[in-house]
Amino acid sequence: MFNSIFRTKKIEKILADAAAHEEGHSTGLKRVLTLKDLTFFGIAAILGAGSFSSLGGAVFSGGPGVVILFIITAIACAFTAFCYSEFASRIPVAGSAYTYAYASFGELFAWIIGWALIMEYSIGNIYVSYSWSDYFTSFLDRFGQMIHINLHLPEYLSTSYMEAKHAVAEGSLNKSLIIAWNNAPTIGGLKIILDLPALIINFLITYLVFRGIKESRNFSNIMVILKLAVVFLVILVGGYLIFNNRLTANWLPANDAGLRTFLPNGFSGVMAAVSGVFFAYIGFDAVSVLAEESKNPQKDLPKGMILSLVICTVIYILLTLVLTGAVNYRHFDGVGDPLAFIFEPQNLNIGWMQFLVAVCAVVAMTSVLLVFQMGQPRIWMSMSRDGLLPSVFQKIHPKYNTPSFSTIVTGFVVGVPILFTDKTFVLDFTSIATLFAFVLVCGGVLLIPRRAKEAGKFHIPFINGQFIFPVLILGTLALLTFTIKNKMGYSYVAELLNGDFKNYSDDAIMKDKLFFTTDIAKLSTIIFWISALLLSVAAFVKKYSLIPLMGLITCFYLLTGMTTSNWLWFIGWLAIGLVIYFMYGYKKSKLILENN
Repeated sequence: MFNSIFRTKKIEKILADAAAHEEGHSTGLKRVLTLKDLTFFGIAAILGAGSFSSLGGAVFSGGPGVVILFIITAIACAFTAFCYSEFASRIPVAGSAYTYAYASFGELFAWIIGWALIMEYSIGNIYVSYSWSDYFTSFLDRFGQMIHINLHLPEYLSTSYMEAKHAVAEGSLNKSLIIAWNNAPTIGGLKIILDLPALIINFLITYLVFRGIKESRNFSNIMVILKLAVVFLVILVGGYLIFNNRLTANWLPANDAGLRTFLPNGFSGVMAAVSGVFFAYIGFDAVSVLAEESKNPQKDLPKGMILSLVICTVIYILLTLVLTGAVNYRHFDGVGDPLAFIFEPQNLNIGWMQFLVAVCAVVAMTSVLLVFQMGQPRIWMSMSRDGLLPSVFQKIHPKYNTPSFSTIVTGFVVGVPILFTDKTFVLDFTSIATLFAFVLVCGGVLLIPRRAKEAGKFHIPFINGQFIFPVLILGTLALLTFTIKNKMGYSYVAELLNGDFKNYSDDAIMKDKLFFTTDIAKLSTIIFWISALLLSVAAFVKKYSLIPLMGLITCFYLLTGMTTSNWLWFIGWLAIGLVIYFMYGYKKSKLILENN
């Protein structure tokens, strides 16, 4: 059994199976996507809820210094994008990280990744649906004021039940949530509170994805052009007003001690924004899911991922600087529409920009919903082809050439939880699953054999990490040791490495993100350094490539920023997935059946 669950699927076999599926009209997808389409899909997925919603919470946690986290995360994603690109070039089929894990780690890890990707695409879309609803209702209110018609949607029809319930229980000052709870109609003792716009947009997006890739592509490209235009306008107008109104002092706000600094909450505040910042980047990997609908996947998929990542990173850095320059970072507490917020009367006071941003946000998040809703069915389709899910999941619609059943199921998986979840839970749940997938993709590149260069195909640049990687890890550890020794003495270093802080109470030290205060955080730190040292040894012995090594270590580091709650929910989710695998997938796996 041990050998069977870790049996890998040969790349040649994956390509042969994909070719066989493509030959038949009933099982093949249409190859219509170009490099421009793939790049636009990447931008559509990345530039959405992160920039228009979760960016506000990230700025509040880290202040202007959250730019540093955007850069760290971008570097981690860049290394990961190279690894995705290598796999996409070698295995240009639908399935993304699931298929890549099957070729490198084996069937059990492939299932785990496929199960985790449900959290990235489907559950991530729940958060985007909530954010879309927030901006859409805001847009309706502003538009109604302009034309003097009441378009206000009742609060109990524009928020989730759990958000309203938590707001009342915790004494929240959010008036709309309190109003939703107090004014909601009651049936059988149950208050009727639901996010109607979130449910409707989920239904419409599911229908669009069901209809076909061409319709989805054209719709996505138009939305990307519109939102890029408005985002650049926000950067230009906001940047001009920052300098014109002499607001640059906001980039060095005062901390609790009264000192003006780029990091008002220290590095701990920056790292506290990991979930929000990383969520802003989730999506570039979704491009790899569209391999079987790309005209030239081995060349265009890698370029599309990397181009979209670079473009969005530049945009995020500029947006963060504009937000933190226009308004003091402390004012972003609880702000769900940060780009519109900076143009409100008490801030930059430009009403028409407020309205324009609200329109753009609706467009931006619609495109994110579209790309993620396209990604999940294709993951399930690939898993079904391998026998890990029932065959109905690979059913292709005879007219629209889309994975019809999987698309409908995805619509339900996104739509039903909208009735009983809330934004905070979904945001954390999604980020940890995606980081986990990134770790396995980067590690997978190290396990597959190197290949000779072929014209017209992407090849990850090989930089021998035999000496460079161990020097980087040991040098970083030495620098941290030296820094800590100067602050607290040698005994503190020993306690750090053992994850025990009970004897220390220095606030300046304890606020630093490098030194965690909870058991799970200390355990994460210990595991991170052990992993880094083991990778150093492996790199020296095996002469591993530096780029996937850096992807591994940076994603590992971001995982240390996850909370105890994140880990517990994630482990619980994986446990459910393993039960399903051993009850169905393990017995029905085509790879195992073919070898028996």
